[in-house]
Amino acid sequence: VQLQASGGGMVQAGGSLRLSCAASGRTFSRYALGWFRQAPGKEREFVAAITWSGGRTYYADTLEGRFTISRDRAKNSVYLRMNNLKPDDTAVYYCATSTVYSRRAEGYDYWGQGTHLTVSS
Repeated sequence: VQLQASGGGMVQAGGSLRLSCAASGRTFSRYALGWFRQAPGKEREFVAAITWSGGRTYYADTLEGRFTISRDRAKNSVYLRMNNLKPDDTAVYYCATSTVYSRRAEGYDYWGQGTHLTVSS
């Protein structure tokens, strides 16, 4: 499975952005696609995930309500809509895929290259 994340950039606080993750390969065998982020000097943290088959969504507690994950199976893509962005959201955002339910990076075995988001105050 190959993953290509895109859509990062620079936005002002309060703005919105949508990240995209294009998947290729044996996506039908995957349980979920997820988004993680890693800010400078911090550990990679779970953002959200969506099951490939049923579309069930999972969010980090602190982000639910501002972030929305969705998928388009026809396009083999997953999206992360981020609203009311804050400077603390500045990070590299990674998409990843897993064969099991997990909120931990260790549970994901294929990763995209990451896309940078900078939120200015």
